[in-house]
Amino acid sequence: MRDMNDIDLARYPLDRPDSPDWQRLVNDAKTSLDRDGLFNLPGFVTPEALDQTLSYVRPRLASESFHHSRWHNVYFKDAVDGVAPDHPALQKVETANHTLCHDQLAETPLDRIYRYDGFIRFLEAVMDQPQLHIMDDPLAGVNVLEYREGEALNWHFDRSIFTTTVLLQEAHSGGVFEYARNLRSADDPNHAGIADLLDGRLRPTALDQAAGTLNVFLGVNTAHRVSRVRGPQSRIVAVLSHYDRPGMAFTDAERMGFFGRTG
Repeated sequence: MRDMNDIDLARYPLDRPDSPDWQRLVNDAKTSLDRDGLFNLPGFVTPEALDQTLSYVRPRLASESFHHSRWHNVYFKDAVDGVAPDHPALQKVETANHTLCHDQLAETPLDRIYRYDGFIRFLEAVMDQPQLHIMDDPLAGVNVLEYREGEALNWHFDRSIFTTTVLLQEAHSGGVFEYARNLRSADDPNHAGIADLLDGRLRPTALDQAAGTLNVFLGVNTAHRVSRVRGPQSRIVAVLSHYDRPGMAFTDAERMGFFGRTG
């Protein structure tokens, strides 16, 4: 197990999987997942690694990032079985951000954390997965997303079992992660509840986070968004994608849609 200086291992002992402190951390994360559908580890990334990451990504976001912008519904589908095209649950919302891909982040603290065995073993234990894998994709394994003035990640459901993010920079105003937990289920699509959320009749929960926080979130049945950013300082967040099977990769069409290129 290689040295890992990018994670605060004194606070989060991912390097000591046989210790009581490690097991306590896993148990606390599981409790939060069961209770809230997510868990946060504030200060997970060390201040030095956070500074190094921001110094690296800020100029590249300004000069190299892909401006992703699209109108979509919460399902990212053109049609949903049994739902009329004009149903309010299918109304379109806008997502816009600026993206750096994994190949632009090689050998950064984010890349090292993503590949760190101790981190993967911790996620396996918390998620009760026998084995997790990094993506077999040059662009999609680690991404950095910046939301500038007027930009947002709008309401949607996730396709993956869980989503792992690290907040790198808080927005001046807005840019808040909001969610409506268990808005649907396998037995109840709850189209009326989704319409209520989109029309503002259902108040979501806002998540308070500081830069350096690791968040793991269960978003398959929980609608969520990042609210529109206001002010001069953008929101910058990293997404780290692990899967329960090897060889996962985006299609060329997905790469073009999210990254503006296929390789």
